[in-house]
Amino acid sequence: MRTFATTWGVGDYPAMARLLTPAAEAVVAAAGVRPDDRVLDVATGTGNAALLAAQRGARTTGVDLEPTLLALARRRATDAGLTVDWRLGDAIRMPLPDDSADVVLSVFGVMYASDHDAVARELSRVCAPGGRVALAAWTPGDFLPAMGQVLGDYLPPPPAGSVPPSRWGDRESARRLLEAAGLRVISAVSHRLHLSFPDGDAATTLLIDTAGHVVAERDRLVAQGRWEAMRANLRSFVGERGVTDGDHFRLELEYLVMTATPGPRT
Repeated sequence: MRTFATTWGVGDYPAMARLLTPAAEAVVAAAGVRPDDRVLDVATGTGNAALLAAQRGARTTGVDLEPTLLALARRRATDAGLTVDWRLGDAIRMPLPDDSADVVLSVFGVMYASDHDAVARELSRVCAPGGRVALAAWTPGDFLPAMGQVLGDYLPPPPAGSVPPSRWGDRESARRLLEAAGLRVISAVSHRLHLSFPDGDAATTLLIDTAGHVVAERDRLVAQGRWEAMRANLRSFVGERGVTDGDHFRLELEYLVMTATPGPRT
């Protein structure tokens, strides 16, 4: 049986990552990535933002803690003829020296770190003076954070003392996190991502199949006779939140893109 370092390697997360490409494009644009910039993509996943930065001629590094996703990112870079330094590592303890990046990116990545304060300090530590940090995070209460509430009754509880990942999608909460780490916020802009499907059933299937933390619980929930109930509840939620547009069914996901720069260092 294949094993994974994290639940991010379970299921078909790469299928979701492909749908999230427009958000990576928005973050790279917000960061103003230029040729020869030293760019770091934190929690790079399958490499969306890192590859976009490399296409712009940046000297790019991607860090992630799931080896299977890094392996896919590496294949994507090879297929595209791009050079990226892929590194296995946790966002709260990155294997990089101080001031090693002119641009630090994270697209729905650092928001899932186990320690928000620690990862904010790491973003600040690796960002060189005069550099830029650009992050994307889901807005609290919007589709994906709300979906987490729907699934909460079926999944193991979060670790004691943990805080919601969507804290990073709230302007004031994210500003406090970053400023406490020595980063000065310069912009915060809301964006919407539109995902189209043949119907609500197809949307529900993709949301389940690409959520490793859900797929990892399938055997347990099936044994308990709760898997179909979970799916039915999620399908109902998708129907309530989705929009029927002609022959297509659409989900609209809101996210925040925040940019920051290092403040004066003492």
